[in-house]
Amino acid sequence: MSGPTPPLPLSTDQLQFAMPPTHDSVEDERRHRKERLAGALRIFGRNGFEDGVSGHITARDPELSDCFWVNPFGMPFRHVTVGDLVLVNQDGQVIEGRYHVNQAAFTVHAQVHAARPDVVAVAHCHSVHGRALAALGDLIDPLTQESCAFYEDAALYDAYTGVTVDAEEGRRIASALGSRKALVLRNHGLLTVGGSVDAAAWWFLSMDRSCQVQLLARAAGRPVLIEHRLAVATREQLGGDLVAWINYQPLWQEITRSEPDLLG
Repeated sequence: MSGPTPPLPLSTDQLQFAMPPTHDSVEDERRHRKERLAGALRIFGRNGFEDGVSGHITARDPELSDCFWVNPFGMPFRHVTVGDLVLVNQDGQVIEGRYHVNQAAFTVHAQVHAARPDVVAVAHCHSVHGRALAALGDLIDPLTQESCAFYEDAALYDAYTGVTVDAEEGRRIASALGSRKALVLRNHGLLTVGGSVDAAAWWFLSMDRSCQVQLLARAAGRPVLIEHRLAVATREQLGGDLVAWINYQPLWQEITRSEPDLLG
């Protein structure tokens, strides 16, 4: 006697899968970027990327392309709301908001944004593992699937000149980044960029974890590198901004459900 007929599988068009949203107006897109920026700052705060007043994430305004939304100077990442964000011009002058901006940090962001019109967001923080790798003057090695995303798509700024306060230094950093998505600033930390806030934030999170894995692997023994051909193939599969955006969505869902006040 035959058993019950197994149910038919659902068609893929009946299944939910999040993709980057489209916007009907500049105002909607601006609100979206600001929400994602506030959320990313809180996630960075949770991960311990904040060190005093160091660290910024900037998001290009969708209408005023040479103006950028940024976190307020001196406010803890974990406290930032959408309403706290500050809009500054390319010279770091506040044109909307209630707070000052860290001018030294913004100098770098402004030059990266100017050199990369394709970039929506720039993330730079003094994370512990990022600084540790930066102190070695090393790049990310292709040790894991995740680290392959940065294979031949990250550069080293092989200099340290103190706190960056002039535009020329910012231009040198932007030049070292080139068309890549990530930069190791020697003796300083990490910087990542993306075509969305979500992508830039994910690349920073993933890069810092890759730094941690690399440092742990070296401390334990002799790491085995993934060969060039496979590292390139893995980067081509996992190294795009869309993949970064998708990977970031669980973090976005968690932070907005657990801390909905960030949208205020």
